[in-house]
Amino acid sequence: MKIIRCLLVFLAVLISARSFAQTTYTIKGRITDATTGDPVPFANVAVKASLSGATTNFDGFYQIVFTPPADSILITYVGYGTKSKAIVPNVAEQTIDVQLTPGALQLREVKIFAGENPAWRIMRKIVENRKANNAENLSAYEYESYNKIQIDIDNLSEKFRNRRAVKKMTHVVEKYDEVKGEDGQTIIPIFISESVSSVYFQKDPKKKKEIINKTKVSGVGLTDGSFVSQIVGSSFQQYNFYNNWLNVLEKDFISPISDSWKLYYDYYLADSIPNGTKYDYKIDFEPRQEQDLAFSGSFWIDGNNYALTQMDASVGKKANLNFIEKIKIQTSYDLFEDDKTWVPTKTRVLIDVDEPTKQTAGLLLKFYSSNSKYKINTPRGSKFFDTAIELKEDYMDHDSTFWLKSRPESLTKSELLSFQLVDSLKVLPVVKTYTEILNIFVNGYKKIDKWNIDIGPYLFLYANNTVEGNRLRLGFKTDPGFSKKWILSGYGAYGFRDEKFKYGAGLDYIFSRKPWTMAGISYSKDLERLGVSAENIGTNTIFGAFSRFGQFRRPYWQEDFSAYVKRELVKGLTASVQLRHRDFKPLFDFAYREKPQLGAESPLRNTYEITELNAEVRIARNETFLQNDNERISMGTGNSPAFTFRYTMGMKNFLQGDFQYHKFAMNIKQTFRAGVFGRTYYNLTLGYIPSTIPYTLLYNPLGNESLFYVDNAFNLMKYFEFISDRYVTLRVEHNDEGFILNRIPAVRKLKWRLLATGKVFYGQVSKANMSLASTVDAQGNPIQTFSELGNAPYLELGYGIDNIFKFGRVDAIHRLTYKNNPNVTPFAVKISFWFSL
Repeated sequence: MKIIRCLLVFLAVLISARSFAQTTYTIKGRITDATTGDPVPFANVAVKASLSGATTNFDGFYQIVFTPPADSILITYVGYGTKSKAIVPNVAEQTIDVQLTPGALQLREVKIFAGENPAWRIMRKIVENRKANNAENLSAYEYESYNKIQIDIDNLSEKFRNRRAVKKMTHVVEKYDEVKGEDGQTIIPIFISESVSSVYFQKDPKKKKEIINKTKVSGVGLTDGSFVSQIVGSSFQQYNFYNNWLNVLEKDFISPISDSWKLYYDYYLADSIPNGTKYDYKIDFEPRQEQDLAFSGSFWIDGNNYALTQMDASVGKKANLNFIEKIKIQTSYDLFEDDKTWVPTKTRVLIDVDEPTKQTAGLLLKFYSSNSKYKINTPRGSKFFDTAIELKEDYMDHDSTFWLKSRPESLTKSELLSFQLVDSLKVLPVVKTYTEILNIFVNGYKKIDKWNIDIGPYLFLYANNTVEGNRLRLGFKTDPGFSKKWILSGYGAYGFRDEKFKYGAGLDYIFSRKPWTMAGISYSKDLERLGVSAENIGTNTIFGAFSRFGQFRRPYWQEDFSAYVKRELVKGLTASVQLRHRDFKPLFDFAYREKPQLGAESPLRNTYEITELNAEVRIARNETFLQNDNERISMGTGNSPAFTFRYTMGMKNFLQGDFQYHKFAMNIKQTFRAGVFGRTYYNLTLGYIPSTIPYTLLYNPLGNESLFYVDNAFNLMKYFEFISDRYVTLRVEHNDEGFILNRIPAVRKLKWRLLATGKVFYGQVSKANMSLASTVDAQGNPIQTFSELGNAPYLELGYGIDNIFKFGRVDAIHRLTYKNNPNVTPFAVKISFWFSL
């Protein structure tokens, strides 16, 4: 027994000695997405049958120190298939890179807790501290930002690869296959960019500005570097989860830490780690309704002040979206020098656009931002924020040395190759052909590079109506290659029934791009219709083109000359002045009394000329503009209203003007989120004309006699049905974004969205303007004049379904007043089509 005991003691000593003598091994590497090649942050990497493990950082890197024996590592992450890889034995330090294949997101089974869900207590603390932790509640902050964007064609089916056009790019596809790795799917890069900018924010008043210092852009079909260079900056790549709603692709997504967190999400406390005196928490979340515009994923919370430190949020294919396979937003936060403020430092966004059919391909949009050199609570003057996005004059002057110093990390082999491949793709004839076709479809113009002009727009190329018969029209405008200051445009048209030529021309000049200042002159001679003129229709190009078809009631000839000056005075305040002279030569029975005080004895006229001075002021506090070489494009006002004030003065005897008059109008329009119930849009206009002028110069609300629904028209009102000289109009539309239908099991898979619309017009005509209109012509024959409203307003209400087959909309509309007017329709169903996510 003593011998056995001694042997056991000796064996124990040997084992202990060996244990103390054991060395640790190190494994490091990078976890990437097999589809995109992008890093996978926050993935779990564990050594099998061991307690050793790690989580990948924001750039997908990990490092594990472990004690043998071990044979493999296991990688898991929500939304990806689990994968293992063998460890090479007896190697002290080795690198193991792994590609994860995206898989279906598995929703958790519902758990019933004995008490309160432990995640809820933490969620209440997060929401309670949300305002304090939101960087937008600092008095000011600024930082430097590096941004990278890549757009690829993906999901290349065999049928797509075998197309004649794609075969001509085979050498590109095969070359890119070489860098994709063991599980990588083939993608073809068509756009890649880098930019470095300085971003500034102040809270009171709330303003933001980005100065884009340098850009490097390469893309198939790009013709305007300055416009694209403004888009690839930081302003459009940042997402703040502290706000209740995040606007992604012009859609509102509910934040997982919003005030309505319990209504939209289920939560699970996944992990907690001591951070000294308290714990940091990891919370997993998923939408309660798969069809809602809500995220699934996880986030880490600092247990000291309940601030976000990491966010990983995804939107799947079942959400009420069209053409989108997946959206993924990943953000990391770092603690600022004050040890209490967490600021966003890195963001990665992936948008996977689904292929429309199995015979086509999809798109991958990838965005990466890295923010550094933060300064907080150092406000700048308000004038500093006069422009929201600004390009430095030398933004294109840079070399490879600059980018090596500016990148937070080196470009991958795949990204370096992408720049080369995009440049080689651009010159392929088949790619240039497809690019031209796409530009024509989107812009309506065909570029003629040799002459630096664009031919079009093609929507107006042909029309047929009862006055002109077959109408052909062709126009042009110069592009920035012609001039960076001057813009020439013109068109010619011919009607084969009336055998008349119509034509027009314009000349614009850009005085300054900061602040934006333009002036121009134009002339046209064309056929118009009362109530459906270009002035009434506004910017609705499609309706304007189709209004040239069919029955032409109350047509007239108009010769129109105008000159204008437009300038942005300060950010959000734009003013314009226009001098305009036009005549009116009706092709229908029309007359007005030259001297209405004489009553029926007054001489009659049926033509006139007017000279107007129009002054307009537009106030849109949060409107953001992008400027390309010759255009300034509004990116919207967010949720803020836009105000427009317009004054018109008619000048008698100036340039042969026949009337002296005044017109006043004010317009307010806004779109805003109506909480969980969707998005609401309204447009309110008030006007007053205190002068006595022919009824053809008074206010005429836009009617719609077509089959199609038109948002800026009264859809059951006849053309030129009502006239007024004091009026108010209100148009309201609410889209529930699927909130109601998402909760009906038999319907929610259709991804339909409910609509409600309401339109009101109320106006009166003065006795003086009534007496000016004649009910007979010069020969005493009765003629048609106009109708005015009674004491009740014109009212139409509608309801409908949007997103039918992903692009259709059906509206059922009821006309509630003046239903006994001649030839009106009290109820109609109208359709419309547009591209919608």
